[in-house]
Amino acid sequence: MLKWALIFFVISIVAGLLGFSGIAAGASTIAKWLFFAAVAIFLVFVLLAFFAGEVIL
Repeated sequence: MLKWALIFFVISIVAGLLGFSGIAAGASTIAKWLFFAAVAIFLVFVLLAFFAGEVIL
């Protein structure tokens, strides 16, 4: 998912440099959503690993 976020970020930068502001805005929005979704999934997995781990006293 981070790979796709990076791809859309690069598309956004290139489109912005070429003057396609609508495409750049759309690609940056998609990249932003994908990045935050990847971070949220990462945090959920970290919490699951923390709570599902075996407690050794």
